[in-house]
Amino acid sequence: MKFKLEKRDFKPFLQSLIDGYDLYAPVHLAEGVPVYRKMGRPDEVDLSLLNPQKSLKEVFFPQDEVMFRYEKVDQETQMVSTEEVKRERVVLGARPCDIEAISIIEEVFSGREYTDIYFLNKRKATMIIGMACHQPLPTCFCSSTGGGPFVRKGSDLFLIDLGEAYLVEILTEKGEAFKKNKFFKKTSAKNLQLAKELEEKASKKTDSTIPVKGIDQKLDQWVESPFWDRVHEKCISCRVCTYLCPTCHCFDIMDEALNEKGQRVRNWDSCLSEFYTLETSGHNPRATCRERTRQRLMHKFNYFPKVFDRIACVGCGRCILYCPVNFDIREVIKEINAK
Repeated sequence: MKFKLEKRDFKPFLQSLIDGYDLYAPVHLAEGVPVYRKMGRPDEVDLSLLNPQKSLKEVFFPQDEVMFRYEKVDQETQMVSTEEVKRERVVLGARPCDIEAISIIEEVFSGREYTDIYFLNKRKATMIIGMACHQPLPTCFCSSTGGGPFVRKGSDLFLIDLGEAYLVEILTEKGEAFKKNKFFKKTSAKNLQLAKELEEKASKKTDSTIPVKGIDQKLDQWVESPFWDRVHEKCISCRVCTYLCPTCHCFDIMDEALNEKGQRVRNWDSCLSEFYTLETSGHNPRATCRERTRQRLMHKFNYFPKVFDRIACVGCGRCILYCPVNFDIREVIKEINAK
């Protein structure tokens, strides 16, 4: 089903979402950093950027997350878990690469060997309104990783910016809750044709030449390659790439306590950190940046595909765009496949 949402009706539409759901959408923080946040007012939403600096994963897998709280009262310990999601949620304005990344993390957290109820409860309670990318950035290579700027997979509703209106596509049973929304109007053949033309143009702008196919098999032979001696030299282990990556999902868990109260907190972690694999004995099996850089690339393009039959990269380009030393994962992939 396809409808038209006039831009003059967009803020009232957003207000209706805020009234009925917890609405998460892109916003600029005071520091100028674009992120996804829970919205309080329609005018907070900012869809001007293709992708916020911090990815959609933070809506489902927060950077810092209290897992439970406890308090000792009259010699008994009372515990309150935070796993419950008390209100239905809507994500608005997520791009196809970020939506695909959520499905990758879901592979890990959905229960083959481990079920993460904190992530899954949020995912089940969330409807995703995806948004097409008209002007992919030079660092985008989603077409090389099996995606594309207009891929609908994972979206319940999908928006295409037509200029004075959005074309709204209802894609799933969850999305059908909006088919009688008062702001959705009948669309025209002209709008459908315009959307098709925009999709064709955008699809030509993403880099589809990055040779990720078969890289997992090549990397089987590269574990001890001198290639890693050189490729890691530029990296300064700042960990920006892993924190901003929409598919990285490493975490650490800490207990915080004071007097009779406490809480357990989960925080993002990074395989590029020198402390990530540091053992109690003092031994570190990944003691240098060489081993840690190798781990990052091997996990995304070798270890993960062996378990889940898909690479753990969606081509969003954040690791290229925000790297302070211009480490370009595309060039590394090309060099591996050229050998």
